Amino acid sequence: MSNANPQKPSSIWSVITASSMGTLIEWYDFYIFGSLAVVLSTKFFPADNPTAAFLSTLATFAAGFVVRPFGALFFGRLGDIIGRKYTFMVTLLLMGGATFIIGCVPSFETIGYAAPFIVLLMRLLQGLALGGEYGGAATYVAEHAPKGQKGFWTSWIQTTATVGLFISLLVILFTRTMLTPEQFDLWGWRIPFWVSILMVYVSYLIRKNMSESPAFAKAKSEGKTSSNPLKESFGNRYNLKFVLLALFGAAMGQGVIWYTGQFYAMSFLERVMSVNPEQVITILVMALLGGTPFFIFFGWLSDKIGRKAVMMSGMLIAILSYRAIYEKMYQTTNLEHKTEMVEQRTETNALKKLGDTQDSVFTTTRYFEDGTTVKETRTLHLENGVAKIVSGKTQITQAKSIEVNSADKWSLTFLVWIQVLFVTMVYGPIAAFLVELFPVRIRYTSMSLPYHIGNGIFGGLLPAISTYFVSNAQSEGKIDFYLEGLWYPIIIGAICFVIGVIYITKKMTTRYTD
Repeated sequence: MSNANPQKPSSIWSVITASSMGTLIEWYDFYIFGSLAVVLSTKFFPADNPTAAFLSTLATFAAGFVVRPFGALFFGRLGDIIGRKYTFMVTLLLMGGATFIIGCVPSFETIGYAAPFIVLLMRLLQGLALGGEYGGAATYVAEHAPKGQKGFWTSWIQTTATVGLFISLLVILFTRTMLTPEQFDLWGWRIPFWVSILMVYVSYLIRKNMSESPAFAKAKSEGKTSSNPLKESFGNRYNLKFVLLALFGAAMGQGVIWYTGQFYAMSFLERVMSVNPEQVITILVMALLGGTPFFIFFGWLSDKIGRKAVMMSGMLIAILSYRAIYEKMYQTTNLEHKTEMVEQRTETNALKKLGDTQDSVFTTTRYFEDGTTVKETRTLHLENGVAKIVSGKTQITQAKSIEVNSADKWSLTFLVWIQVLFVTMVYGPIAAFLVELFPVRIRYTSMSLPYHIGNGIFGGLLPAISTYFVSNAQSEGKIDFYLEGLWYPIIIGAICFVIGVIYITKKMTTRYTD
């Protein structure tokens, strides 16, 4: 019998590099949209209702998550039939192209509702691509990993989601630093989307020389691959049981904890607490930098003490701690606890021109004894030199930006870092956990679906749902409105924890260790 894989076997580190590089870039592409959600809401949606525009942007962001399971089914099937390598080459190119196009779409003011429609379409393509990427990369690495070390080696893939977010924040921060606020708002926000095309090209060059995974190559050479992985994965009641267990006993809770600790924390700092956007990025970058090595640690630890113990511990600690953490975060910038130096308050009024439009901007800057600075702006939108009237109302936009002092910034960084630590506990071991639940012939398909439903739907909808809860509670006048968004991750996480503790057994987590 001829060798089905004549190429030189890849070393584990070259496998990690090639797989991680591509997956990292796909996460960068996917999350650049979420990182710029506040800015994008003003570009692709009507400006007369900022809250509705922001929620629409989050909904568009979430749409990419909703279609991820469909990408998992489509590309997972291809991966189990033709191979891991070629499938995630396609997903890489699809993701990069969609991201670049988002950076080129004209604003709502230029092409009207065609703008959000095109952006939504590109987000759907991004979601389909990511649905196929992660399962392929995780499976590929796991099938190269030495026996008993899958948790450690696949945890490198787990870092790519956080590092992708980390790099997206760095690129945005660098772009903001290089441009004036007006330039960034007018056109500079497009640069991070354009940068991705260069990153994708580099990753493509690296990936094209990869060999197929040895486990899949062996199965293919022996004629043991599946001709219908969808039917075998979900039409077989025995295998379907493990798919459902993977979803409701692990991936669902892991998804909401991932998005709470990173995306919701960022949205909470900027939207609810009104922290300066540049400071928010700095806080997230430092927290992510300090937390990322723990993906590797907890992946390694899961090889020693078991996947279940690590993941369930992280889930439980997170859901018991969230309310206390977010209460502490909110009170850090609560101006009721700070003393203003009223004599230093300044007020200015200036005309600001953006393209063909002109606004009258009233700015009040307040200084506090602990070093906190608050800038409040009221922007009166003008049309032909007079106040712009829409639906009988004068168009006025109000905004507040709080620049926290050094001590408060480090305090917030620590509180976000703790949340990232929870993420590393539940996310570090999950790739190895999912891989070991399913046989090689249907692994790509079977593991991808529960992962992307748990992350894409339960996790991806979190920013929009939680932000809606907070906005609704605030409009109803609830005193602790800022904590209402936490009910979603707490309830979903608690349900997942109970199911995981009861039904996941050690025997299940070592079904297929290859």
